[in-house]
Amino acid sequence: MTTGATTASNSDQLSVDLLIIGGGINGAGIARDAAGRGMKVMLVEQADLASATSSASTKLIHGGLRYLEFFEFRLVREALIERERLLRIAPHIIRPMQFILPHVPELRPRWLMRLGLFFYDHIGGRKILPASRSVRLANGAYGALRPGLDHGFAYSDCWVDDSRLVVLNALDAALRGASIRTRTRFLSAKVDGSLWLATVQDVKSNETTQVRARAIVNAAGPWVQEVLKGFPKMDNEGHVRLVKGSHIVVPRLYSGEHAFMLQNPDGRIVFTIPYQEAFTLVGTTDVPFSGDATNVSISPEEVLYLCSTINSYFRKGIAPSDVKWSYAGVRPLSDDESKNASKVTRDYKLELTETTPDAPPLLSVFGGKITTYRRLAESALSKLQPHLDSSDREWTNKAALPGGDLPRADFAAFAEGVHKRWPFLSASLAHRLARAYGTRVEKILGKAQAMLDLGEHYGAGLTQAEIDYLVTNEWARSADDILWRRTKLGLHLDPQQRQRVAQLFDSQQS
Repeated sequence: MTTGATTASNSDQLSVDLLIIGGGINGAGIARDAAGRGMKVMLVEQADLASATSSASTKLIHGGLRYLEFFEFRLVREALIERERLLRIAPHIIRPMQFILPHVPELRPRWLMRLGLFFYDHIGGRKILPASRSVRLANGAYGALRPGLDHGFAYSDCWVDDSRLVVLNALDAALRGASIRTRTRFLSAKVDGSLWLATVQDVKSNETTQVRARAIVNAAGPWVQEVLKGFPKMDNEGHVRLVKGSHIVVPRLYSGEHAFMLQNPDGRIVFTIPYQEAFTLVGTTDVPFSGDATNVSISPEEVLYLCSTINSYFRKGIAPSDVKWSYAGVRPLSDDESKNASKVTRDYKLELTETTPDAPPLLSVFGGKITTYRRLAESALSKLQPHLDSSDREWTNKAALPGGDLPRADFAAFAEGVHKRWPFLSASLAHRLARAYGTRVEKILGKAQAMLDLGEHYGAGLTQAEIDYLVTNEWARSADDILWRRTKLGLHLDPQQRQRVAQLFDSQQS
């Protein structure tokens, strides 16, 4: 198993146009856009790509229906426009999903829900997804809901493999010449003439490297203000509000491929989403957070909150003992001084700082959501363009992400073609590989004519060939990188199988 990844040459890595701090969705999206405009780009990430907030989302590409109540019309419109753009450029990792919104008379009147959905259908220029409609929920038509929930609404948004969205943006950036350095920590930067002189450190070897950059983007997510401490005499107007969002995964609650949007008396909403075939994803919570965002986990109170929500809607209840997996992430929201954590804006703020007119720029990213990352990247580069004299060409709205160039954007036909070409694969494995890698599945399966040709099988369809691909092309450096971010197969492997994958990486590092 090799341990390389697609990067630019060492000579390019020491002098760049743009240094990006943070390997979440915003950092990766900016790196991709900038590299496609011809800039020399380096991205540094202290851990793995998407190792924090960007892999701990509810995994939705959506406009944010509930944000209409907070009069966030611009944000909702932008997100709805992005929803269909992203579906076009990444039809392998993004797919349409129907959502059922039960009507609970005590919470919101039906006319208000209908009005909100009317705006949701029309303010974003919807073309691909179907319009919302009223539905009858009685007699278990959409799942085993409790008696009394007879009416509701159906609307459409999209599901996304969030970790893979980040990785594919980084991969496209690298294919266009960017240097992507994971396990590399930003330490500090100082002005050196018209350039930044930044110091970064390899987390494993502790070796430091100095990088000269014409501009720096601070896209460190929950650590955005911590990173600013590495810049002397830097004052930013933006402030980050940290809010923890947690999810649980339980055995499948109902049949069908639809999701539910559940309203709570406290004003929050919780989604239930079909997940990894055998499970249901439930989330999220909104809890104010302070402290170290590196090691964050769900609290017992959050588990009970999510279980209680499910039990108030479904006939069959769940308990904390039913939770098969949980995850939590800290959302770095732009602080609008809202008293309620669930009402803090999901909009983003880009703060450009210059110490003197001739000094290089520093752009800090506050807030944002996964749906609007591509538009955020365009806005970031628009702010930097006068300082870098770079191309102002906007191109990411049409260019497919790696693997997303499916013929006629028809995923079902593509997945069927994968199964026909490699008939030794089970239908479910062919579908999973097609969904995860799109047209790049060729790089894993190649000329294989039997499962044995793919090397050792670690369980749940994970083979040595897939692991080698992820290590060589997608910066995977540990079992967690593969099992819980790039594939989610950790849910399907038993402890012994997961340990075997971990031992594989341990042997490479010894």
